[in-house]
Amino acid sequence: MSGRARLTLCSVAATLMAACALLPLVQQTSWILVAAFLLAVQSTVGAVTRRVPLARPLTVLAQVLVTLVLLTLVFARQQSLAGLIPGPQAFQHFADLLQSGTDDVGRYAIPAPLSDGIRLMMIGGVLVIGLAVDTLAVTYRNAAPAGLPLLALYSVAAGLSDGGADWLWFLVAGCGYLMLLLAESRERLSQWGRVFGGGPRDPGRQPGPVAPVRTGRRIGAAALGVALAVPLLPLPAIDGGLLGGTGSGVGSGTGGGGTISAVNPLVSLRDSLNVDEDRTVLTLRTNSGDLSDLYLRIVSLDDFDGTTWKPSQRDVVAVPDDLPTPPGLGADVRRAEITTRVAAADWYAQDWLPMPYPPSDVRVSGRWRYEPVGMTVVGDHRQTTRGKTYEVKSLQVQPTADQLASAPAARGSLRGEYTEVPDTLPAVVSQRAREITEGSSNDYERAVKLQEWFAVTGGFEYDTEVKVGTGRDAIARFLRDKQGFCVHFSFAMAAMARTLGIPARVAVGFAPGSTQSDGSVAVSLKDAHAWPELYFEGVGWTRFEPTPTRGSTPPYTLPDTPGNAVPDLPQASRPADAAPSAEPSASTSCTSEEKRIQGCVSALPLGEAEQGGGGPPWYKIAGWTVLGLASLVVFLLPMLWRLRRRSVRLASAQHTGSAAVRPAGPGPRGGEVGQPAVIGGSVLLDVPSEEATEAAVAHVLAVWRELTDTAWDYGIPPDEALTPRRAAARIVRLGELDETVAASVHRVAGAVEQVLFAPQPRAEAGLPEEVRRVRVALRARAGRRTRLRAVVAPRSAIRAVWDLSDRWTTVKTTWSARSARLATLAQRVRHPRGRAADAGAGS
Repeated sequence: MSGRARLTLCSVAATLMAACALLPLVQQTSWILVAAFLLAVQSTVGAVTRRVPLARPLTVLAQVLVTLVLLTLVFARQQSLAGLIPGPQAFQHFADLLQSGTDDVGRYAIPAPLSDGIRLMMIGGVLVIGLAVDTLAVTYRNAAPAGLPLLALYSVAAGLSDGGADWLWFLVAGCGYLMLLLAESRERLSQWGRVFGGGPRDPGRQPGPVAPVRTGRRIGAAALGVALAVPLLPLPAIDGGLLGGTGSGVGSGTGGGGTISAVNPLVSLRDSLNVDEDRTVLTLRTNSGDLSDLYLRIVSLDDFDGTTWKPSQRDVVAVPDDLPTPPGLGADVRRAEITTRVAAADWYAQDWLPMPYPPSDVRVSGRWRYEPVGMTVVGDHRQTTRGKTYEVKSLQVQPTADQLASAPAARGSLRGEYTEVPDTLPAVVSQRAREITEGSSNDYERAVKLQEWFAVTGGFEYDTEVKVGTGRDAIARFLRDKQGFCVHFSFAMAAMARTLGIPARVAVGFAPGSTQSDGSVAVSLKDAHAWPELYFEGVGWTRFEPTPTRGSTPPYTLPDTPGNAVPDLPQASRPADAAPSAEPSASTSCTSEEKRIQGCVSALPLGEAEQGGGGPPWYKIAGWTVLGLASLVVFLLPMLWRLRRRSVRLASAQHTGSAAVRPAGPGPRGGEVGQPAVIGGSVLLDVPSEEATEAAVAHVLAVWRELTDTAWDYGIPPDEALTPRRAAARIVRLGELDETVAASVHRVAGAVEQVLFAPQPRAEAGLPEEVRRVRVALRARAGRRTRLRAVVAPRSAIRAVWDLSDRWTTVKTTWSARSARLATLAQRVRHPRGRAADAGAGS
């Protein structure tokens, strides 16, 4: 097997070994067999096109086209032309499948069912990574950067998984990468012939791996072992930096530092409310006498940019033994401390700890951190609520309407932060808020009127089928359509309250559950809820309930007079006969890193016909990404071309030039004509003298061209009118080179004169090293700007344009000659008699 074929097989194997990290994410594993087959076909196409040979970009293009045909055959056969050629319908089908797969990722817990959308995402992702690895390692013969796409594939899988066997998949992926590097090193060595590693020590023993191979294996095994063992050692942590931070949770280390980043606690709230089979999430036992106010709060969303609500980035600390008094709560407000014991289902893996607000004490095992501003507890480094039982002491704050009505204005810093609205918020939001609250004398009356308008008098309908989208007209569209669920009601009321100068935020968690026969309270998926919290000085953050038919109306928003307009909403959030199911099934909780880093949920109720507010579709994002990468590649083309040209000139000169030093024939290290010559520890085949002479001339001239181009890059333009000797003297003078480097320049120039004018041209060994020595010297004397330009925008890269111009001229000349011949031939075919007459006259 050739070295290139071995490298191709290793690239396929490395991709599949890294793809094994995706296996725990889904219930069925049959997809990897399909991915392996398609990956083998893709790599075979690359091997065939490289053997033709085609230009490298054409090889990659052929693989891309074949990959697209394969995906069409598997996923969009009915929507394509002849079952193979993708058309507009096929691409639309791909877009629908990707959108469905994205929704399924947010809907199901790990392991998720293998839907068509998830199947396309996994198989297509493996093929894309495989193409990147094959392009880098085989087509462009640079296996080291191929580890980046392999790392990306493993990182996605590790970020989504629960982390139980991440080390095993890292070991498998690492072995695949080391195998790829070893194959590349052997393939490179094979280009220089057979390397003599010494004969076997035992006469009858077969020779084993050569020294470089044995050393590479030892280094690879040691590096992999260190990578696996170091994380297990009790070494001091380094916070911050590019790789520091949060793992899959928040914060770092065990002390009091770290930050909490934006999360997406509502990514599956709508799906939770629409599940066909309700399931118990939490089971509570509490000594509270009023279960209607037992809301379990997960996190608060306080950062509003006009289209989305999300948590601000906050500092987190170790969970204190006694939690502080909530901000703004005065001593004259009635309160009672209750104790609640919570048991989470073994499938419910939530990063945040659901608790009654405000908590005063938390007792929970595991790695948890405390965020003081929102008074929330969040898991640190993959810590979740899965199967946890914990105890929370909390305050039941019972303010009166008079206390809320007489509350003074909030202090400046808090008021400024929590009343901020962006300029892009449509004016209709604040205008409608003022209309609803017209005639109110204080913030409390305004808040109650907003709640009453949403829940009773505004004509809104509760509908969980309304989608959550994006767009700066989010709230305005909801106020117009008047259909939505708790997300829309809470987002809209909080935004309108801010326009009235009332500090507001949105809380996410669970509404009160249902009391069971044994006295416990069952909280299910359909109890998932969001509600606004408004701040009143002397009381603190206060819950309101604008969503109709959900939760319970806070008693402090009900007037003491009979016949009030706001009815007491039902305590339970679902029908009484809808008993929660304890059967485990796919979870809708946010457990993956991908869901955590999304950071927000939009405030827009978006229908199917209004896609403009749903954010940019995936193909636009992909298009802009490709455009950005293409722009970057175009910017770096001169540098890439120059690096490639230097590598080809010096590497080929060092290899072929050394072979041409002494053609096979009699001599100290060469045998008779037709026998191989041994040079530098390698066996080189016999080359005829004429071919050796041509190779010597070509490659010495390549080294000279590299020397002059290097000088050009550092500000010494070439002068084609000078002889090599005078050109060398000019480079030495303008470059202010010392005697040692000047000798290197003159040695290369002398080699050029020898191969051009000597009766028997021969190449000298070591010329590439002379060029490298000159480049180092020129770089040392150049300024910073010159050095940067020599790398990023080298002057000699203009030769690429000249080469294209010459090739275009050659192509035009060739086609002109062919056109003339074809025209002559066609004329002869049209006038055969004249041709015969000419022939007769000639005879």
